[in-house]
Amino acid sequence: MKETARKTGRPRTFDADIALDQALKVFWEKGYEGSSLPELTEAMGMNRPSLYAVFGNKENLFRLAMARYGALHDPILDAALTAPTARAVVEQFLCGNADAMTAEEMPHGCLLINGALACSDDALPLRKSAIERLGSGEVRLAERFERARADADLPRDVSASQMARYVTTISNGMAVQAGAGATRAQLQDVVDLVLRSWPVV
Repeated sequence: MKETARKTGRPRTFDADIALDQALKVFWEKGYEGSSLPELTEAMGMNRPSLYAVFGNKENLFRLAMARYGALHDPILDAALTAPTARAVVEQFLCGNADAMTAEEMPHGCLLINGALACSDDALPLRKSAIERLGSGEVRLAERFERARADADLPRDVSASQMARYVTTISNGMAVQAGAGATRAQLQDVVDLVLRSWPVV
């Protein structure tokens, strides 16, 4: 979508979708509270009145950034859940995340973990939203693993919910490691360890 903002002198045209992508990168790298309005407006190529006019306030901008992040990364889980076995689901999910978390053109790690899990009381609604988004993926994994148990693809004594929590915890830990500088190869080593210990029938 196209919008026009005025600074002193002449009009300036910007693309709000591109501006949102730039805000996403700032939030992803610096977190919600670590991202100042001057940093956001500079990255987005907008002045502050235009940011408010198009996106509302900073909190709403972050919510929109979370939605954009989901649109980019939800397909990783969507595709993984269609894999034929539970082990293949985990391999595709974790390998896809390792690639996304270390992509050269984007900040490393996970926006939800980097951006909103550590925050002050003022940002608790955003923290809750981030936790809900992370939790929804865990629920979908648990449902898939439950089907795997029913199909004798996982041992009957394995808890689908516990396995989903385990895989989610590994993924979240990989995000923290990626944000701290871990390479794709190092994250892949973690994935290999998970797959090596995956329960078999």
